[in-house]
Order: sequence, then C-alpha cells, then structure tokens
Amino acid sequence: MHVGLLRTVGATTTLYGLAVTTWPGLLAKPSGLAEATGRTAPATRTSLRPLAWRDAACGLALVLAPAGPALRTAACLRIAADFGDAALLGVTLPGRARRRAAVAVSLGWGALSVAGVLWPASGRRDRGARA
Repeated sequence: MHVGLLRTVGATTTLYGLAVTTWPGLLAKPSGLAEATGRTAPATRTSLRPLAWRDAACGLALVLAPAGPALRTAACLRIAADFGDAALLGVTLPGRARRRAAVAVSLGWGALSVAGVLWPASGRRDRGARA
C-alpha cells in the first residue's frame, strides 16, 4: 500500500469536498447543473452539498486512518464513491460531453486510490502499511 498517495488523495478530496459544500457552483457549473445565468438553484445546492460532504468525510478518513486495515477500508470507501459517481453521473448528467468528463474525473480519482491500495509495500514511505 502506498500510504503517501492515499494521504494525498485524501487531503485533496477533503479540500474539494469542503469547497463544494461551501460553493456548490464549483461542481454544478462544470456538470451542467447550473442555470443558463451561471447561478446554482437552491434545490441543486441542497442536493450537491451532501455529496460534497461525503467526499470531505471520505477524504478525511484517508488522511487520518492509521496505515493498515483502517486505511485500506477508507480507501475502499473512496473507491466505491468514485466508481459509483462514474456510474451514476455517466448516465444522468445533461449532455454527452459533461457525462464523459464526469466519468473520466471520477474514474481517475478512483484509479489513484486503487493504485494506492495495490502498490507493493516496500521502503520507508510504506512502513507500517503491510497489514
């Protein structure tokens, strides 16, 4: 397991989740969920905030979990969330280009976590991760 990679994914997704929780337009606009004026409707903001909070919580778990089984479990949650996003957003977002972009981003983040879990444990950076 590559602890450093998983911690980096965790920190990044924590910050992104907190940012989208605060400013849902960061996710709504590129996803095609904002109004033509660029404004994010109250119902859309309400719907996106729990998704963003989930990302923040999963990311924080990757940052704080001790190396070993707890970190592996946190990574599996992150992977399930990212691959679930790819599956659901890939068929529900408006516009083919937006759906493809959402799938690419979601699969990319999920793949980073998969790589972190599957990385062979060796060397100083992975010490304590051989569970």
